[in-house]
Amino acid sequence: MTLAGRKIEVPEGSKRLLVFIALQPGPVERRYAAALLWPLGDEARASGNLRSALWRLRNLGVELIDADKVFVGLRPDVSVDVRLVCDWGQRLIRNEVRPNDLAAVPWRLDELDFLPGCYDDWALMERERVRQRLLHALEALARHLIARGRCAEAVDVALTAVVADPLRESAQTLLIKAHLAERNWREARRAYAVYRKVLLDEIGVEPGRALLHLVDTACAPPVASIRG
Repeated sequence: MTLAGRKIEVPEGSKRLLVFIALQPGPVERRYAAALLWPLGDEARASGNLRSALWRLRNLGVELIDADKVFVGLRPDVSVDVRLVCDWGQRLIRNEVRPNDLAAVPWRLDELDFLPGCYDDWALMERERVRQRLLHALEALARHLIARGRCAEAVDVALTAVVADPLRESAQTLLIKAHLAERNWREARRAYAVYRKVLLDEIGVEPGRALLHLVDTACAPPVASIRG
């Protein structure tokens, strides 16, 4: 957490609560939050843990959470990086692009990995939801950049998605399309060969026929013609 450029350490016992609340679209019931975050034990113990976590957050001297007897939620003036990035991704996926949305991506997927080491079901599901949203967003960004002739940037963005998930054929396809848009036939062939090897080594299957057809068609030698 940062305030006016100053980093503030969140107490260990309150991190899960703060992340959970920050990822919600609005306030949630206290009983629901307590039961989800502290499932072991009875309701009274979970409610006590919630009160303790809220007390630690209030002692930071920064207003982060609005809480009453029924609901708990993030204050509207608190900015959440994961929300901002997911909103950016949703605009790209829906083709509702703003001018600044096509700027260079200033982060990596691993930088948005919240609560590392936490294996609660809700955290695992939220991490995967965010991961999928961003992978689709990176692919959408690569398509937008290719369409605008910004092929070098498209290659970089597609590589980011490929590194995050080397077996993701949609990302590999966009990387190859970006190379082809630059008329870098050898790079396209090489990217296909690397992907094919990884796919065969990992799960024993060939790339899809559509991808092979794309590479073969684009990289085929020109056919000579003779006019008599």
